[in-house]
Amino acid sequence: MIQNIITDKIASKYREWSGEAPVAIEPLSAHGSDRKYFRIKGLRKTIMGAYNSDKAENRAFITLTTHFHSLELPVPELYHYDQAENIYLIEDLGDQTLFSFLKKQREENIFSETLVALYEQVVSILPRFQVKGASDIDFNICYPRHSFDKQSMLWDLNYFKYYFLRPAKIFFNEQKLEDDFHCFSDFLLQAQSEYFLYRDFQSRNIMMNDGKLYFIDYQGGRRGPLQYDVASLLFDAKADIPPDIRNHLLEVYLSALNQYIPIQPAAFMEHYYGFVLIRIMQALGAYGYRGFYQRKLQFLQSVPYAIQNLESIIFSNQIPVVIDELRTVWEQLIESGKLRKKISVPSQLTVTIISFSYKNGLPVDDSPHGGGFIFDCRSLPNPGRYPEYKYSTGKDTNVVNFLEKKVEVIQFLNYIYKLLDQVITNYQERNFTSLTVAFGCTGGQHRSVYCAGQLAEYLEKMHAVEIICRHRELGQE
Repeated sequence: MIQNIITDKIASKYREWSGEAPVAIEPLSAHGSDRKYFRIKGLRKTIMGAYNSDKAENRAFITLTTHFHSLELPVPELYHYDQAENIYLIEDLGDQTLFSFLKKQREENIFSETLVALYEQVVSILPRFQVKGASDIDFNICYPRHSFDKQSMLWDLNYFKYYFLRPAKIFFNEQKLEDDFHCFSDFLLQAQSEYFLYRDFQSRNIMMNDGKLYFIDYQGGRRGPLQYDVASLLFDAKADIPPDIRNHLLEVYLSALNQYIPIQPAAFMEHYYGFVLIRIMQALGAYGYRGFYQRKLQFLQSVPYAIQNLESIIFSNQIPVVIDELRTVWEQLIESGKLRKKISVPSQLTVTIISFSYKNGLPVDDSPHGGGFIFDCRSLPNPGRYPEYKYSTGKDTNVVNFLEKKVEVIQFLNYIYKLLDQVITNYQERNFTSLTVAFGCTGGQHRSVYCAGQLAEYLEKMHAVEIICRHRELGQE
């Protein structure tokens, strides 16, 4: 019900902005965020809509987007913002992130020249955000903190302690560790901090669209040091950048940074690995919260990579402060065979989609869990009544064009999408491995085939599921 209300409000704001009703609105996955995103398809243009009940976070995002756009930084264009309704409309940058591209490129465990070139572009753009982006910003609008100060650091360190160390059963002396947190953060605070700190500068927040790179999810940005963001990118656990490439990219970054401000590499490196470490701890806290507490076990898959990064740093004695209890904690993580083992995440949810004819009976569901949904397409406009579609199927362009123009078909599918969004999320949280969805019509040739195909395309874009699509009456079992 809440989702439907938000969708209606998004549609209303789109009409105000564009002067036309949307053709379709698709909810999108927000991953770790509580924000709700929608792809809005119009007659001439597709854009994104967002709803977020946190007004302070909205204010930060809107202000920063407007500011960055005025500096011609590569961020999405803001089209419309309704502060009262907590809704904004922004440019649609597609679905491909640098991380998704990296995963495909690294299927053979090779960090290709193409990937290196992309990362070189990214680290060359970063100083523009940090230096130019910091000009004329009122950091008081930043969310949830105006700067990466001691309070921010202690939040991250305690997040690591309570959401990762405790559930991972890592032993520590509470008071000694707290003392080390203060000592470590005081050391980091010695770094110059008058720049814009993006805060979550990593491959999942970099979009690839039409041959260009765009940057998103900077609403948590604030005043801070230079080292943190490049550390976030280069030590992103799941990206697993090889050490030699990581070092090369750091050199490229420092060279690009030197175009904006005079930089002394030795002074920069004095605090660099400290910020690498606090970022790794912040990430482990996030993995622990999502994995141990929310039972989203896929987040724990990143833990071995993060510990591997941790190991590569702490034994090189890069941190010139006495933090014995914290070092003991790090050593326990490195020595933990359980945490360094890549966990076996439960089998991926498989969604089997079937089209069929009611004349030949209901399809047999042979999935492990049994059950699912059967949707009756016989109320939809029937192309089979027209001679020109007699020998076509719901996979053919002429039938697809016919059905796509029917409002009732779009509405029918949108209702199904909303229902399955909710069901699939629930099934994945409960580690279910199968779900069956069937579409029936009179002959099993046009409407049911079209709807099955459309659902398969939608789920492929929206959910991390395996999809099997069968058309029984077409002999495609």
